[in-house]
Amino acid sequence: MNKAFLIGRLTRDPELRYSSSNAAIVNFTIAIDRQYTNSQGGRDTDFINIVAFQKQAENIKKYVFKGSLVAVDGRIQTRNYEDKDGKRVYVTEVVADRVQFLDSKGSNNNGATVTNDVSPADFQNNEEAPKETNVSDDVFADFGNSIEISDDDIAF
Repeated sequence: MNKAFLIGRLTRDPELRYSSSNAAIVNFTIAIDRQYTNSQGGRDTDFINIVAFQKQAENIKKYVFKGSLVAVDGRIQTRNYEDKDGKRVYVTEVVADRVQFLDSKGSNNNGATVTNDVSPADFQNNEEAPKETNVSDDVFADFGNSIEISDDDIAF
């Protein structure tokens, strides 16, 4: 079985290119801190190369940037090739089957978040404005102090 599940932050913006058959290919690297501290008290970090294809590759290029938090579900792949100097280069990477964007919608590199706040004035006459709810409101306030339940209502 060859399965990899990773969560990390992009170390740089994704690089999108197209193959000779016009298939989209994106490459990016994520940084993942190790669980345990090293002898200096810090955490070592692993840098994992990821590759994704087709529409997913285009979406990654469009929606994630350096610093974005992503979850990657894929498989580990090794390959090798000969570089321009004739030297054999070995590559290990994760081929992404699925990439999930974990940052909140609208966040950017600077940590700022774009919100879609609306006010009641933004709605026309026939549209209803969203009602605000207070989490601390008693959701059972309309029922009075007690609720009567007969033995027939109990499932056990």
